[in-house]
Amino acid sequence: MDWSDFTFEPNLARASTIPARWYTDPAMLALESRNVFGRTWQVVGRADAVTAPGSYLAGEIAGEPILVTRDRDGTLRAFSNVCRHRGSLLAEGSGVAPVIRCPYHAWTYTLDGRLHGQPEFEGVENWDRSQICLPQFRVETWGPFVFVNQDPQAPPLAEVFGAIPREAAEIGCRPGELHLSARRDYEIACNWKVYVDNYVEGYHLPAAHPSLFRELDYALYRVETFRYYSSQVAPIRPRTGEGARRYEFADSNNCALYYWIFPNFMLNVYPDNMSSNLILPLGPDRTLTIFEWFSYGDAEVAQATIDFSDEIQQEDIRICESVQRGLHSRSYSQGRYSVKRENGVHHFHGLLAEFLGRP
Repeated sequence: MDWSDFTFEPNLARASTIPARWYTDPAMLALESRNVFGRTWQVVGRADAVTAPGSYLAGEIAGEPILVTRDRDGTLRAFSNVCRHRGSLLAEGSGVAPVIRCPYHAWTYTLDGRLHGQPEFEGVENWDRSQICLPQFRVETWGPFVFVNQDPQAPPLAEVFGAIPREAAEIGCRPGELHLSARRDYEIACNWKVYVDNYVEGYHLPAAHPSLFRELDYALYRVETFRYYSSQVAPIRPRTGEGARRYEFADSNNCALYYWIFPNFMLNVYPDNMSSNLILPLGPDRTLTIFEWFSYGDAEVAQATIDFSDEIQQEDIRICESVQRGLHSRSYSQGRYSVKRENGVHHFHGLLAEFLGRP
């Protein structure tokens, strides 16, 4: 791809947004699959699927098949989910098995990735079964999620998350006690970056989210940027006698925390629940957003909470699809950032340029 017409400007007051063609050109998505999604920590499933020895979980990262296993010794591992023989996918979904068996020619692999057996392979020369194993990737967990990173040089997950676990704990988030309450999938007619742009700023709250705007103290709403993530601090306004509110706190000492972790994962932390957004590109103009709600102990996330989130999501979908249509205009190329409100978007674009190879 030709980069010659764009250089990222680190000074927010002088910077312009990334070019419109970055959101529309199919060649950009191929580059992002390798340089962005292939080098960052990606959610591939839930941790409760691989807690028992012998359990496995199949997932995918931007088209790359991934297999996560818990071996007999209790070690969590991640591999390529592709048979070394003829390239078949080895597993789908999740389950428990003593070995991983290829459905094509019945080659089997141990849960630590070694080739265990291959039928009718006598007479093959220059063949050493002990040297055949599935390519291994890095794997870690946080709360209910399993993360995999294909880049051996990438920083550990704890470094990427920074202060997120501590800050979330301070408002009552207990990641070890979370369990899934609900999931909704949204297929959106926009580029994945349009959705991220929209998430990492509160600039559109007054115009686009009237219900959410009533809940939050917009004057104190701020975005703080860190090496690999940004944090939106959104104080919940105290009850003052107006109409029905989602949060009925009598003081202003309660916050909602909205985290975006580069490039495509969001955590929305509230005093009584947590939700996540996983943003998966389906094409230059199509994005899958997986929205999951988690609660604590035996509690479930109230339907009113899910409906409130869905209301906001539907508002965002309309915005994002409108933006994607506009980005195809021959009369638009780039815009400018609000210094007060769009530092999170600028931060995202800077990381994107960095991982794609720009200075």
